[in-house]
Parts: sequence; structure tokens; C-alpha cells
Amino acid sequence: MPSEFDLIARYFTHPARHTVLGVGDDAALARVRRGMELVVSTDMLVGGRHFFHDADPRLLGHKALAVNLSDMAAMGAAPRWATLSLALPQADARWLRAFSAGFMRLARLHDVDLIGGDTTRGPLNICVQIMGEAPAGRALRRDGARVGDDIWVSGNMGDAALALAALGGRIRLAPRELAQVRRRLHVPAPRVALGQALRGLAHGAIDISDGLVADLGHICERSQVAATIELSRVPASAVMRRHLDHPAATAARLAGGDDYELCFTAAARVRARIERVGMRLDLALTRIGRIGAAQQGRARVTVVDAHGRPLRVASQGFDHFR
Repeated sequence: MPSEFDLIARYFTHPARHTVLGVGDDAALARVRRGMELVVSTDMLVGGRHFFHDADPRLLGHKALAVNLSDMAAMGAAPRWATLSLALPQADARWLRAFSAGFMRLARLHDVDLIGGDTTRGPLNICVQIMGEAPAGRALRRDGARVGDDIWVSGNMGDAALALAALGGRIRLAPRELAQVRRRLHVPAPRVALGQALRGLAHGAIDISDGLVADLGHICERSQVAATIELSRVPASAVMRRHLDHPAATAARLAGGDDYELCFTAAARVRARIERVGMRLDLALTRIGRIGAAQQGRARVTVVDAHGRPLRVASQGFDHFR
């Protein structure tokens, strides 16, 4: 059986393009460019909690890095470095080869150096720390939303959660439909280019990992504002639109996790500029509501129907401890 150091050398040691010292020492050395601030985030994926134990390791490698890249996107940061820590039930060469291939393909696509980490034996657990750069004082944050701002989202809402609902037997999808939404679940596309393009345009931003209502609520809480979402404006894929009358589809669209799209707020006067960003990136950007003043005793986020009547949202989003 290969040793821990054999595993690291064989599967996780790759040339570092913009790192002083990468894998192989007690710590890595990285240099942040002049005028930049360091942006740091960490995500843990636990087998049986965040992914099925029989998940395709190549897709899992992609997703493990993608969810962290999504955090960089939400901050408007350029990702630069990552560390990877793995707890493995056993040293399965085929699994490790496929996982590494999925992880490193996405890393190369976004010019990210894998510069360190750790391996140990234990229940399957994947922890990635990612670091990036943003121009000093220009990172996107959750606490910048202002009363009167438009609320925007990228892409479509809820496909990943719709896939989980189908896999859990809560809704029935045709095989072709399930294949389409499963891809959104297993191969999320982090909106890194969008995040950087929104610097100087967006006031508040977050990535949608726990559900639209929940994550927009985090912006509202940090910014001390409230939000109103028009349900008819929330973008949906063709698969989702065919099932909008089903409660599981509505829940997925508003409160499903794993979208990894961006939700952001911006002044009405920059609408045209934001629309041009979407066209340049070939990415749908949709205005779904407006930021208002917070009121004591009122919900941070209100969803309304086509007539402006508030709707009850049964689930607010994913919570790791529920």
C-alpha cells in the first residue's frame, strides 16, 4: 500500500505557475501582488452529507474545487492558490487518479496552483482552502446592498436541488430531464469571470449555495436591509418550467442548494452596463426584485406573486444542522 507521501507525490504534486514554493515543504510560499488584498475561503465536503458515497470521483474532484471557486467569484476575486486535505477510507489508486484529474482540470482552467494540503485515513472527507486576490478596497461583499438596489441572479435557479428531489423520490422526472439537472448538481460552473466583472458595479454579492431565499437573506442581514423577490422573474431552466406546479420544484427554485450562481445587488442606473456584462460573458443575468428598508418584525426576504401578494416559502434553504 502506498504511503501518504507516495499519494501526494503521485496524484497531487503539479508544477506551480505563480507560487514561490509549492507542494513538498512544511508550508507553501505565495506572494500577493502589489495593490492586492488576499481573499481566503474554505469548504468541507463530507461523504454521505454533501455527496453520495458512490459519486463519480472525477466529477467529485471538479465539484470540490468548484464550490470554492464560487466563493472567490462572490468576492470578485481572482483565484490563485488552493490547498487540499483528504480523509480516505483506503488508498484506492483508481479513485485518486480520477479525483485528481477532475480537480486539476478545473484548477488549470482557472489558473489555480495546488500548493499543499494533507492526507489521512478515515471516513471520506474533502476539505479545500482557496486563496485569491482582489484589488485593495474593491472586493465584493455581503454588507454593501443599498435601499433601492435591483436584485440580480446569474443563470437559472434550483436545477441541482431538483435533481436531488428526483433522486430522493420527491418528484418524477423523465430520464433525459434528470440527466440535464444532474449535471448542474455534479458539475457546477463557478462564475469567476462574472464576479470580477461586477467589481465597481455590484453593491452586495453572494454565491447561491444554500438556496436563493436563504443566501439573499444573508446579504440583507449583513447590509441591514430587506428584499422583495418577484417569483415570476426568478429564472428557470426548461426542465424546471415543465414542473413549476409541483411543490418540490417550487422549493428547489427558491430554497434549493448547490446552484453556485451569483446573487447580487446594484443601482438601477447601471442596469445597461450589467446587461452588457452578461452579453459579453454569454451568461443570462436576470433582475428578480428590489432592495427595500428593513422593518422590525418583518421577514428579511419576501417572495411575491404576479399581483404583488406575499407568498409563503415553506423552506428557507439548506442548513447543515437540520
